[in-house]
Amino acid sequence: MIQIIPSIAINDGKVIRLQQGDFSKEIVYDQTPIDLAKSFEDHGIEVVHLVDLDGAKRGQPKNYHILEAIAGYTNLKVDFTGGIHTDGDISKAYEYGASYITAASIAVSRKELFASWIVSYGREKITLGADALDGKIAVRGWQKQTDVDIIDHIDYFYSRGLKYVKTTDISKDGVMAGPAFDLYQQVIDKFQDICVLASGGVRDVADIERLNDMGVFAVIFGKAFYEGRIKLKELEKFIVKVS
Repeated sequence: MIQIIPSIAINDGKVIRLQQGDFSKEIVYDQTPIDLAKSFEDHGIEVVHLVDLDGAKRGQPKNYHILEAIAGYTNLKVDFTGGIHTDGDISKAYEYGASYITAASIAVSRKELFASWIVSYGREKITLGADALDGKIAVRGWQKQTDVDIIDHIDYFYSRGLKYVKTTDISKDGVMAGPAFDLYQQVIDKFQDICVLASGGVRDVADIERLNDMGVFAVIFGKAFYEGRIKLKELEKFIVKVS
C-alpha cells in the first residue's frame, strides 16, 4: 500500500504553496504548521514532508524551530528538506527531531559527499531529491537549472546503495494537471527495487490510487489538500503503519 505523506512548505514562517517552484506565484495559507501536523496525525498519517524553502534558497536550513515544534508536539515522523549541505546540517536536523532527511542540491554539487551519507547515516534515513524540468535536474529550491539528466543522476546513487528517491516533474507542480506518471513508471522500470516518492501534480484520490497501482512507494502532496480537493478522511483507506 502506498504511503501517504502530506507536505508542509515553510517560507518566512508561513505555510505556503508555489506553482512550478515560482516564488512570485506564492499562495499563503492560514493554518499554522503545528495545527496542520496535528490534523494529519489525527487521521492516522505517520509521516510529514517538511520543506524549508528559506533554507533551500539560502543553501542552509533555517526553520529548525518548526521542525522541533512538530516533532515535539506530535508523534509524526518528519522528513526534513531544504538547504541541507553538510554533515552538521544533518546532525542538527536529527537533533531537532527529523526522522529522515531529503537532500537535492548537494547531490549535484558534491556527489561523493551525498553518496557517503547513504553509507554513514544509513540508506533508510537518506532520500535523494531528484526534481527535474524537461528531464534535467533543478536545484536550490528549483531556482537553478542544471544539465544533469534525471535518470543518470538517480543511477549514480542507485549503484551506491540508494533506496529512496523523491522526484518531481516541476512542470506538474502546483498546477493540478496530474502527476508525472510516465516519469515514475520509467524510474520504477529501470530501478526495480528503489522506493519512489512521487511528488507534484496530485489532483485527487484517483491519482493516488493510480500511483498505488503502479507500485509507487509513497505520494507527497500539498495543494490538492490545501484547496479541498483531497479530504483527510478519504485517505484513511491508504494509511498503513510504518517503521
